[in-house]
Amino acid sequence: MYAIVKAGGRQEKVAVGDTVVVDRIDAAIGASVSFPAVLLVDGADVTSDAKALAGVKVTGEILAEQKGPKIDILRYKNKTGYRRRSGFRSQLTRVLITAINK
Repeated sequence: MYAIVKAGGRQEKVAVGDTVVVDRIDAAIGASVSFPAVLLVDGADVTSDAKALAGVKVTGEILAEQKGPKIDILRYKNKTGYRRRSGFRSQLTRVLITAINK
């Protein structure tokens, strides 16, 4: 059985025991979090009805906080001497999926 859940502005395919990296969740390490399901697949049975999915609960446990890859940003304009260099690293959270309850 697996589910497609909405996590941090994206959709992730998860099953019990999977570890997923999502956008930062403001909770302590070891805390329990739940995600809303968008789709549920149990063998040949596929559930995508919103009313049926309202009762589906996908829970996980926060394992760690980490940083994403560095993105280099360089702004440059020709013939004017304008250069600006900056960077960005996104804050991420690693979550272990513990249960998918119908």
